[in-house]
Amino acid sequence: MTWSLKLCCSVCCKSSWNQLQDLCRLAKLSCPALGISKRNLYDFEVEYLCDYKKIREQEYYLVKWRGYPDSESTWEPRQNLKCVRILKQFHKDLERELLRRHHRSKTPRHLDPSLANYLVQKAKQRRALRRWEQELNAKRSHLGRITVENEVDLDGPPRAFVYINEYRVGEGITLNQVAVGCECQDCLWAPTGGCCPGASLHKFAYNDQGQVRLRAGLPIYECNSRCRCGYDCPNRVVQKGIRYDLCIFRTDDGRGWGVRTLEKIRKNSFVMEYVGEIITSEEAERRGQIYDRQGATYLFDLDYVEDVYTVDAAYYGNISHFVNHSCDPNLQVYNVFIDNLDERLPRIAFFATRTIRAGEELTFDYNMQVDPVDMESTRMDSNFGLAGLPGSPKKRVRIECKCGTESCRKYLF
Repeated sequence: MTWSLKLCCSVCCKSSWNQLQDLCRLAKLSCPALGISKRNLYDFEVEYLCDYKKIREQEYYLVKWRGYPDSESTWEPRQNLKCVRILKQFHKDLERELLRRHHRSKTPRHLDPSLANYLVQKAKQRRALRRWEQELNAKRSHLGRITVENEVDLDGPPRAFVYINEYRVGEGITLNQVAVGCECQDCLWAPTGGCCPGASLHKFAYNDQGQVRLRAGLPIYECNSRCRCGYDCPNRVVQKGIRYDLCIFRTDDGRGWGVRTLEKIRKNSFVMEYVGEIITSEEAERRGQIYDRQGATYLFDLDYVEDVYTVDAAYYGNISHFVNHSCDPNLQVYNVFIDNLDERLPRIAFFATRTIRAGEELTFDYNMQVDPVDMESTRMDSNFGLAGLPGSPKKRVRIECKCGTESCRKYLF
């Protein structure tokens, strides 16, 4: 008897589907698996439009074809182009730039080289931002989708930022998993022994709509992986992640990137966590001195009980990395404990302080102070921008606040 062994290997290709199709067309090869046949082998797709001119009453566009070098771009009459979305975006960018340059909004018959170059850079930027948007959504583990928008300048995606969904633990730090969970049949209406909050001598945090009902400063104890209750338990809110569609957008007042909600958010609803790399206070001090010289503010002290650890969201983070400061914010910080009950390592959650309209920017106070009369509240002052920075804040380079609210303190720190 003869045996034959057939080995099959599957290797992930780094090229996208569109890139592989382009390669087939360039090589003039048909490929049924990629949908490239003799009938569509010579079909061309517009990547973006580079220039515009009007001769007599005929409009022409310089077309950059996808998969082909710039040297093979061609002038095409408008009737030959079926890319309605690209045409609309080209003229929208053109009109916006003409207004910015204080030119008449009417499209000129010919574009000067600097204007044409701007439109090319804008098209390339938009493609880069779409790729980044796709990467962010591929990495997110939460329900809420992320969109990216920049109608202000030519800045593209941040060069040094990695999207993560939960804390990244730094060297020398251990997160201990909780050993026990609750035995409740109904954690909200019939909690056994006070459920998980009661076991830690604290109050149940949420109402039946998942809105926080504790005052700022009190900790939130959610049910954990050891609990008998299921995914739909009303005491599982923060752990379910971001549930709203959000947009990372470029601000037009010099504050860099910001975040706005694309949906209405009810008062006291969970919005997002502040996620980053957990580091020691010693490492935070070293990094803080560097960030302070750069005017960066990504360090968040976990000082609920003692100042031992800090969250650094400068390189590793989620969408909260892009949330701006406001002296009159619509987000409030809460300390949350779920699978790790070490009070030195709370999770930092943002809840809405009021109803937030769709399209409104999300903000929190980088130097938030809660009720100083309440002893529990004083344990969670945010001190966001002061993290890792020893000595008096007066010795630091003062950062001007640009939040623009009536209650603005003029400086971040």
